[in-house]
Amino acid sequence: MTVTAPKGFRAAGVTAGLKASGNPDLALVVNDGPSKAAAAVFTSNRVAAAPVHWSRQVVSDGRVDAVILNSGGANACTGPQGFQNTHTTAEKTAEVLGLSATDIFVCSTGLIGEQLPMGKIVPGIDAAAAALSADGGPEAATAIMTTDTVPKQAVFTGADAEGNEFTIGGIAKGAGMLAPGLATMLVVLTTDADVQPEMLDVVLRDATRVTFDRADSDGCMSTNDTVVLLASGASKAVPSAEAFGQGLTQVCAELARKLIGDAEGASHDIAIRTFNAATERDAETVSRAVARSNLFKAAIFGKDPNWGRVLSAVGTTDAVFEPDQLNVSMNGVQICQNGGIGQDRKLVDLEPREVLVEIDLQAGGAEATIWTNDLTHDYVHENSAYSS
Repeated sequence: MTVTAPKGFRAAGVTAGLKASGNPDLALVVNDGPSKAAAAVFTSNRVAAAPVHWSRQVVSDGRVDAVILNSGGANACTGPQGFQNTHTTAEKTAEVLGLSATDIFVCSTGLIGEQLPMGKIVPGIDAAAAALSADGGPEAATAIMTTDTVPKQAVFTGADAEGNEFTIGGIAKGAGMLAPGLATMLVVLTTDADVQPEMLDVVLRDATRVTFDRADSDGCMSTNDTVVLLASGASKAVPSAEAFGQGLTQVCAELARKLIGDAEGASHDIAIRTFNAATERDAETVSRAVARSNLFKAAIFGKDPNWGRVLSAVGTTDAVFEPDQLNVSMNGVQICQNGGIGQDRKLVDLEPREVLVEIDLQAGGAEATIWTNDLTHDYVHENSAYSS
């Protein structure tokens, strides 16, 4: 039941007619409380969409009562009318739910530079409110999809120190433009734990830093990235920040991995692990440099274990290392040793969907992993005709 697995939540996903395909395109998630605590993180893109500006204001007081999400239109780069459309969406949602518009969080995803068809969204909100259900999480997950081929959902159950159980649920969308901050995504996370907004903010930022921020499919940052976390307190469990954070990170990691697994046109999911780095930042910088190398990504698509493309990307960073001490392995075969030739690259099997590239900097004890995809013909084809 994903976002409706925790107590105190209802959700719905309906067809408002925003998509030419006729697929579901409007989702609603409602927190029935008793607590309405919330936190959120957003894209760092300076060209942010209207719903991002609106929702930043909504969550600033640590309270969100409901989240309304549409696919089929990003409502980005739409000027004052676009912001008014977001405001209208929040007001209509508040009206049908008997809430305040200032507590309605709004998310949009789809094509940039087009006004939303409010004549379809407004009646769609009525339909979504009427369809709200404690079992509606899967429908909401489907309604936020754009180029996704499958809905993304995850659930975690834990307990506080007294043994009271709590649940964390999540839904996500995203299949292209996956890059920090956050990767191109909309994510709604829910929990029935009794957690205050200040703690929610800290653990959410910690979780996204090592999960969604390390999903880097194509190096392109969206205008609409949003991850929102709602806490109902309905279980009465009061977990520690550590216990809650571990569960939240697990849910975020599962969703991030599903985003990468559904990336547009990809034929390989690639984990780039840099270890023995001087700092975690160095490890992340190195892994990300490789993840964003089109030459490397094209080589993996062609099942070519070209470790030279890995080293050339590593060499562009400011990480601490000595070039003659670099080691690189692909799927368990060390094909580069001490900056030179290692085992025969013909031993590397790149047929499996999942590829593990490991880079040993021999400079310390820190590590970080970035997930990315190969660069395929299908990715180029899909993104060459996205707006048409």
